[in-house]
Amino acid sequence: MDKQNNKLIEDSSKYQPTDNKFFFRSGVIVFFIAITPLLFYSYLYFPEDSQELNLGMFSFKTEFENLNLYVWVLTGKIIPIYLLLMWFFTCKHWWNWIILVPTAMYSFQLWSILKGVDNVDERELLYIIPLMMIIVPLVYLIRAKLFNSIRGNDLQAFEKDLMVKKTVLQQLRELFR
Repeated sequence: MDKQNNKLIEDSSKYQPTDNKFFFRSGVIVFFIAITPLLFYSYLYFPEDSQELNLGMFSFKTEFENLNLYVWVLTGKIIPIYLLLMWFFTCKHWWNWIILVPTAMYSFQLWSILKGVDNVDERELLYIIPLMMIIVPLVYLIRAKLFNSIRGNDLQAFEKDLMVKKTVLQQLRELFR
């Protein structure tokens, strides 16, 4: 077990912030996360008494009650997609592919809103199930391969470890070791 811990310490030294690129990329990511409340509350700047927006060369009309409500619903779907995609692209863990499931759910909801479908939050499950049937088993297989490489192929030792009675505190210590 000490070899694994030493390897983790050696691997973590690769990610030390030593150059300006790291600080620049981190700063950009932090900036884009920090402006999300401003982006979300941008709906307040749209009219509450009109369904139409005229900007000279550009005109937009919505089927919603008013433009303010339409932009509020849009930002309620766009902001989570934005944050989930940022998390997906910056995550270095093996399970990051599972983040695509809620991203797809919000994407289908956004697509329904843009198309003008009435039941926005009811039908996306039908579209997400095939995606989940692909992503969830793949993530589980990746987890199983990692678990197998860490524990080794010795199933007898694994079964022996399962038979040992442990307190909740001991189980928690093993979990966070």
